[in-house]
Amino acid sequence: MAESRATPDSDSEERFTLKGRVAVVVGGTGTLGRTMADGLRAAGADVVVAGRDPQRGADAVDAIGSVRFVVCDTTQRKQLDELVEDVVAAEGSIDVLVNAAGVNSATPFLEIGDEELDHVLAANATGVARACQAFGRYFVERATSAAIGASIINVGSEAGRRPLSRVFTYSMAKAAVHNLTKNLAREWGPLGIRCNLLVPGFFPAEQNRAILDTDRIAAIVDRTPMRRLGEPDDLIGALLLLASDAGRFITGTELVVDGGFDATSL
Repeated sequence: MAESRATPDSDSEERFTLKGRVAVVVGGTGTLGRTMADGLRAAGADVVVAGRDPQRGADAVDAIGSVRFVVCDTTQRKQLDELVEDVVAAEGSIDVLVNAAGVNSATPFLEIGDEELDHVLAANATGVARACQAFGRYFVERATSAAIGASIINVGSEAGRRPLSRVFTYSMAKAAVHNLTKNLAREWGPLGIRCNLLVPGFFPAEQNRAILDTDRIAAIVDRTPMRRLGEPDDLIGALLLLASDAGRFITGTELVVDGGFDATSL
């Protein structure tokens, strides 16, 4: 009989722990971002939530507990640079960045105006790129001087992997985020800096409430083998894998959490 190579529970837990790590969740005041911030906190990380709205930030702190909120608009490069400086000064380091900020729109393509186009692209694509630059400078400098890596987790989308109806600008933006993340994984992999995509399937949230009408939900559920939409807590296991040492050899990947939607075809 082959010798069992099962890892003790304590060792398994140690691989997934984030004790002693500092995590920043940009967009951590939204439905999914708040849950991810809570999941990181529960795994032992010191968590900083960043977002544009102070009231929503205060609500997130009240709901999660034991996290700190910093006002930051990802369309403003200076605020992102100041966010990095603030967290390092207060916490001593940064180990994990989660880019969870985003907005959506269901405007028919020929009716999309410049203001909406610029707003959706700025929130979902260029804002992520700016955040990766601001935090990436810190991660690269630290890795070069101290051989310490980091984990960048960008929240992707099914819309970034395939054309989905009714979300033209959002799909453009998320496709850019998918491409950027893989490119950064290739660029920074030699420094031990991991860059991955956490890709939710269909999860009800503020940004897609107007898009997920009854008929669309029914069509999605019918095509999803697990026969339901996602719940925010469904993302936590995948998030901790990408954030912790358990995923230390995972970079440049799309980790899809969708109840099997991606495995089906019409």
